[in-house]
Amino acid sequence: MSEIRLIVGLGNPGREYEDTRHNAGFWWVEAFARAHHCNLKQESKFHGKLARCTAHGREIYLLEPQTFMNVSGRSVGAVAQFYKIEPTQILVVHDELDLPPGSAKLKLGGGHGGHNGLKDIIAHLGTKDFWRLRLGVGHPGDRAEVVNFVLNAPRREERELIDRAMDKAHTVAAQLVEGKMEAAMLKLHSS
Repeated sequence: MSEIRLIVGLGNPGREYEDTRHNAGFWWVEAFARAHHCNLKQESKFHGKLARCTAHGREIYLLEPQTFMNVSGRSVGAVAQFYKIEPTQILVVHDELDLPPGSAKLKLGGGHGGHNGLKDIIAHLGTKDFWRLRLGVGHPGDRAEVVNFVLNAPRREERELIDRAMDKAHTVAAQLVEGKMEAAMLKLHSS
């Protein structure tokens, strides 16, 4: 099993999107960056904010694409190609409609489930075989409401549940970085 070398948080750039459900990936990566004293800096050639840092004894890259969600793959593809990072060494952290707030799940591969960020990353990497950390934000119940739902802030009680799930996901960060995915899944999924 290869260790994770690149952690990508998905979201939309700009203050108006900061607190929206779609930015759950940004929230997680920013908390990880703070915990490990990593400094995310704007890198125009990678269309995003990038940090190179040491976490859990390994050198890793953190990335927040600044391209808007539906073209996130341009940024992820550029970093992966430049630093010769295999898709299975990439962890994409994103909001997940199919999981309730308070839930966090880890998986390798799979479809995009209508998530435009994932859809574009799959297109740029040419494979579905990268890791995903799915942070549950819930579903509005009506497909027509999805866009409006993810581009709005969660209710306070939902945000507390999302924060709790993100904290739990941070407790398996060492296993993720070391490539101990089975152990990370066991810990994350048992609750």
